[in-house]
Amino acid sequence: MSDFIWNIVEVHSILEEIHKSWAQLLGITEPQWLILMAIDELDEGGGVSGIAIANKLRIHPAFISHQTKRLEKLELLARVTSPDDARCLRISLTEKAQADIRKLSIKRQALNSTMLDGLDEESLHYVNKRLTLLAKNSRLASQKLSIGIL
Repeated sequence: MSDFIWNIVEVHSILEEIHKSWAQLLGITEPQWLILMAIDELDEGGGVSGIAIANKLRIHPAFISHQTKRLEKLELLARVTSPDDARCLRISLTEKAQADIRKLSIKRQALNSTMLDGLDEESLHYVNKRLTLLAKNSRLASQKLSIGIL
């Protein structure tokens, strides 16, 4: 179990370094980069709520609100009132952000190819299924620990 945990810690640390590198190329912070990536993944054309972004990144919605305001000033995000609920904002990437991300796509594909070298599609699917289960079980274990069951 110890080797497994340390491998996860190492991969997490390396991914943080990678995210920082991408962020620096755009002149933003690592958390801001992750926000852009979450929006890019979650947006199906109508924008994304701050809550959805916060849930995806597992961080507080107030932090998302603060950072999306900054990203809007950098013209990387558009924040518009939801037509369904005036209390909510829909957040989407601007053309500028989409263009900046596209410029990085060849480097990102090369990086992904290097990271996944030796894993075919079936193996990657297997690893992802197991990591999803591990994440779910880890959340449960963390909740149990926080309420004193463990």
